This record gives sequence, C-alpha cells and structure tokens, in this order.
Amino acid sequence: MRFPENIFQTICEQLLPTACIACQEFQKSSLCDRCLNQLRDDGLMNYQCCYQCGIALQAPEIAEQRCVQCQISRPYFDATHCLDRYDGLLQTPLHELKYQKRIAFANALGRTWNLLLSKELEDISADFLLPVPLSNEKLAQRGFNQSWEIAKRIQCGVHIQKSPYVLQRHHHVEKQAGSTLSKRQLAIQGMFYVEERYIQRLAHKTVIVFDDVMTSGATLNEIARVLKDNGVSRVINWVVLRAARPI
Repeated sequence: MRFPENIFQTICEQLLPTACIACQEFQKSSLCDRCLNQLRDDGLMNYQCCYQCGIALQAPEIAEQRCVQCQISRPYFDATHCLDRYDGLLQTPLHELKYQKRIAFANALGRTWNLLLSKELEDISADFLLPVPLSNEKLAQRGFNQSWEIAKRIQCGVHIQKSPYVLQRHHHVEKQAGSTLSKRQLAIQGMFYVEERYIQRLAHKTVIVFDDVMTSGATLNEIARVLKDNGVSRVINWVVLRAARPI
C-alpha cells in the first residue's frame, strides 16, 4: 500500500519546485542544507537540557541534570525530548501548519525530526506513540490534529504502535495562551481521558506522548497523570518545539 505513495512522492520531489519551510528559498528539499545545518548547530538537542521536562538547564542545575522546577515538583512524565526552541527556525513553519492549515508543512516537519532526532531516539523502548488530542469540537473546527499529522510521519521502532484514538479530550473553551502556570494546571485538570477499550492494553506499558509545542508542561503533565492512573508504567514526551522558561 505504501509503494505507490512513495513513487508519487519521489516524482513530485524531482519535478516540482519547492521552498525551504524556514527561509523560503526555492530549492529541492523542504528544509535547505543551510537551515538544516543551523538546526544541527543551534537546535535544542545540542543544549544540556533537563532530562525530565526538556528545558535548557542553567549552570547550577547541570550537575543534577534536572531543572529546579522538576526537582521541587516532580512531574508525572519521566523524560522529554525536544527538537528545537519555540523561538527558533521551526516556529513559523509550525504556525503555518497549525493556523494556516498548510498540511504539507507536517511532512516537512516530520522529515526534519527524522533527520535530526530519529537515530538518537531509535533505542528508546516504548509500546505506544500517542499524539496530544484535540477535543471533537476543536478537531471539527480546525479539520486536523497538528500533533498527529507530524507524529504519523516520524520514524520510530516498528514495535511502537501509533494511534490518535487512545487519548481523548473534553472540550474546553478557555484558551491557555498567556495564562500563568497555576492557571494552566487548574484549567487542564480533568480534560483528558483514555478511551475505555484501550485501558487494558496500556497496563504496564511505556507510552510516548507527541506534542507540537511544550510551554509550561501542564498539558503533558496532566496527560501523564491520566495515563499512569490507567496503568501505564512510564511516560516519555516527544516535542517539536520547547518554550523557554518564564523570566
């Protein structure tokens, strides 16, 4: 089933002009060599980051390999791997996907992930890869879940099952953007649940949760809590963009 699709994709890449999603210069690949090298040199994966929440560490935190916040209040999730900073090269392409509905950018972001992180993460032992869900109302409004559109294009172990159906979300009209951490934590409580028919399959398993952006971590922490309450033993976050810590 994949063979014709791969042929069509190859033909398009050879015959049709494209532009780099970061700098917009026309060339063959969806991310030009210059921008790819810039990500390699300056991407978040090159910083010493908190192994638990993925934020860049400050000097006094490096010895512990965890940020102060995770030391004070340990999250429910166990580890976080991020591709780049929120204010980096990939912020605009992600916004084009998310708000302008340019689905082709999901393919480019997935390829960028595969080029820069897939090999590093290939030895991670996990059973499921689940995108952060949208509510049915939000999904109908946007037409797609940006986290799932990227997640289904990234490379991971063949034993890892990808599914957009296991995690579900209730509808919540209040936007989190700009809220304080405490308000985000309160607003997100009780928003997520596991589809009942999958609960037994999650018992004692390791789950990767995939998100496009991690800001305060409140959403991913609530998802990890729900997953562990339903028998999951370990939760790992894979995130495209990680926001800097509040100043």
